Amino acid sequence: MTNTHQTLTVDLGDRSYPIYIGSGLLRQPQLLAPHISGKQILVVTNTTVAALYLDTLVAGLESLQIEGLQLDRLVLEDGEEHKHLDTVSLVFDHLLQQRHNRTTTLIALGGGVIGDMTGFAAAAYQRGVNFIQVPTTLLSQVDSSVGGKTGVNHPLGKNMIGAFHQPQCVLIDTQSLATLPARELSAGLAEVIKYGLIADAPFFEWLTLNIEQLKQLEPALISQAIYRSCACKAGIVADDEREQGRRALLNFGHTFGHAVETQMGYGRWLHGEAVGAGMAMAADLSHRLGWIDRPTVQRITRLLEASGLPLWGPETMTASDYLQHMQVDKKVTDGTIRLILLEQLGAAVVTSEFSLELLHQTLNHQPVC
Repeated sequence: MTNTHQTLTVDLGDRSYPIYIGSGLLRQPQLLAPHISGKQILVVTNTTVAALYLDTLVAGLESLQIEGLQLDRLVLEDGEEHKHLDTVSLVFDHLLQQRHNRTTTLIALGGGVIGDMTGFAAAAYQRGVNFIQVPTTLLSQVDSSVGGKTGVNHPLGKNMIGAFHQPQCVLIDTQSLATLPARELSAGLAEVIKYGLIADAPFFEWLTLNIEQLKQLEPALISQAIYRSCACKAGIVADDEREQGRRALLNFGHTFGHAVETQMGYGRWLHGEAVGAGMAMAADLSHRLGWIDRPTVQRITRLLEASGLPLWGPETMTASDYLQHMQVDKKVTDGTIRLILLEQLGAAVVTSEFSLELLHQTLNHQPVC
């Protein structure tokens, strides 16, 4: 019997693509079939995910009975610390050694690191080939798999090398969350909470009411959280694919968070953990500017805490450390730091109109007078 699923569309004209959301979708390869254009497929995954889901996906692809199918696999090391150009070169090596042509399809099976690197390889290989996202972590399901941002880290800055390259489709199997460690689940909840904070106050309220059940992966609720998150991101991406305006709101908390990741070394803090701390810091600065009140900040930090997320960056980081890394950020314009801050719950803005003194107070975690 075919499982039911929900479908969203990222509306980009002739480059539009579906997001399939449901339980057991890894066992529904017919959803992928229309998005595979040639006879060559490379599935890219990591050591952790390969042991869990690679055989299921490969068996499903083989069942499609594509005539003359060449189905290759590449298993990379797991972890953010491997998200760099040397690892992407391994993907290029494999594609060339196995003589993949311009009609090949790359399938990213894994979390955000695998998705970002596979997408970047697809964007660059023979100047662009098709790829499909099969995200297996909550963070990648609600954020990195949707919208076409691909890339790798550099020692001086996170995600500073990359390309916009949209997938052919995104297949989200909610059953994959059952094997997710609690820390990874919390990291994913950070990105879910972000959507409520920047664009959907009722969703924030819903999350506050349901956070304990979401942490227990209650099926109907987690599917609804993923759907609403993806719907929010799909709408923003459709309006601003290449982050010339509104899409920058999706980086709420990220400028602070990326500074933490770069300072501490990639992989020491999970991306979602750093973003959670960054959102608390952005809320603090928004309050210091008089845009949101203290009870609102407290509601935000309570939800972050209930989700298992840190409420501040490392105690060892100084304001100088933060600023050094924040200057190497994609949102910096002509040397001016731009931040995403909250005008109110559910409404964010990109701005450089903030007092550096107040920013220093936030970075130093000084009490609000």
